[in-house]
Amino acid sequence: MRTDFESTVANLVDANRILFNEEVVDGFGHVSVRHPDRADRFLISRSLAPALVTANDIVDLDLDGESANSEGPKLYLERFIHAAIYKRRPDVHAVVHSHSATLVQFGIVRGLRLQPVCHMCGFLGAGAPVFEIREAFGDGTDLLIRDAERGSELANSLGDHAAILMRGHGSTVVGGSLQEAVFRSVYLEKNAKIQSEAMKMGDIVPLTLAEAEAADAANFAQIGRAWDLWKRAADNR
Repeated sequence: MRTDFESTVANLVDANRILFNEEVVDGFGHVSVRHPDRADRFLISRSLAPALVTANDIVDLDLDGESANSEGPKLYLERFIHAAIYKRRPDVHAVVHSHSATLVQFGIVRGLRLQPVCHMCGFLGAGAPVFEIREAFGDGTDLLIRDAERGSELANSLGDHAAILMRGHGSTVVGGSLQEAVFRSVYLEKNAKIQSEAMKMGDIVPLTLAEAEAADAANFAQIGRAWDLWKRAADNR
């Protein structure tokens, strides 16, 4: 019988493969989960394309984004996204960072806001904020969250939201579980595609905040249904 740690690692491997199969990540992007036995640590793959991740690639990091093994494998440069969010948000137990082109466009158009336009994205609430790295670090960065200071600024901008866009970069999504973070990541992409296409036809009608909250509560009970389907699809790829 698997221990909680072994089950968490296995689910994290599945999450990597699901996110690739559902076209949320490609050769880049990453997903992590809070350690099942240590709230002050999290699990994430070594620096590797998500579809290639196995249980042997999972590493254990602290909330500064560092490993106890200084001679361990190469780590993701942007692991500080995960570390800073776990440090600021005790309610968060999983984080997904990706570079979807559909979502990037919503972070670069002035005045445009990604909003929940379908019931599957009720978790967006009033919409997703946009992290503007220039505000804290000037206009000469490479846009990457490559240290704890940048991670902290991103986490502050995320606040209590479920997702944040990163101007010219991508997005970061959080969840109370690994399955929830993956569910939100998949449907955030779908919502962005729907909104993008709908805006070509006219003014959109987003969910009200009350509708979003009700839809999110209804969807929460069905996350496992989607996870099981996506896992099977990834297994059969």
